[in-house]
Amino acid sequence: MSALEGRVDSAALPLAVGDLLAILGVLTIGMIQHSTFGPERAAGVYAPFLIGWAAAALVIGAYSAGAAESAKAAIPLGIRAWVLAALVGFGLRWTPVFPGNLAVAFVLITLLLTGVLLGGFRWLFFKVVG
Repeated sequence: MSALEGRVDSAALPLAVGDLLAILGVLTIGMIQHSTFGPERAAGVYAPFLIGWAAAALVIGAYSAGAAESAKAAIPLGIRAWVLAALVGFGLRWTPVFPGNLAVAFVLITLLLTGVLLGGFRWLFFKVVG
């Protein structure tokens, strides 16, 4: 049995839509506000956080069977996964491989706003879907 077995349940995969919209949306808005949005730049800004999210979502179980059952389970799993993903993303962004820097304001805004949006989407998902 794999250590990651049971970490992804197809019933929880619809949550990925909102999660990715929250992550990419905050990053996109930031680039637009700073007049740095463009295809080449966006790929380099998205990549560290998507790498972090892919790893963290699996490790934390953001798409596990438990996440598919209720907002009470899905929200904490998503937020814990986001905190880990953000740490990975910030760490990668701190390297010369990815564009940008690691300003304190960027860290705080990205961490908090994305966490709120991700949790809010998961809450709304269960209000609508039941």
